[in-house]
Amino acid sequence: STEISERHRHRFEVNNGYREKLSKAGLQISGTSPDGHLVEIVELPNHPWFLGCQFHPELKSKPFTPHPLFVGFIQAALTRKNAS
Repeated sequence: STEISERHRHRFEVNNGYREKLSKAGLQISGTSPDGHLVEIVELPNHPWFLGCQFHPELKSKPFTPHPLFVGFIQAALTRKNAS
């Protein structure tokens, strides 16, 4: 999907003055606000599972329907464990 809707509960932001330096260092900005101004999601492509987000996936999770980020994290951990 090219657009997601998530819950936020803070006033923190990535300083846009560092976006170019962060990207050159290997951090992939994979999600932004609709206007492209605020960094919402970052990833490290060469890491087994590194994802940082500005939103709160726990606020959209329920005991038997966890947020997709948590499902992805557990799947990646199990895959890595079973590979070793």
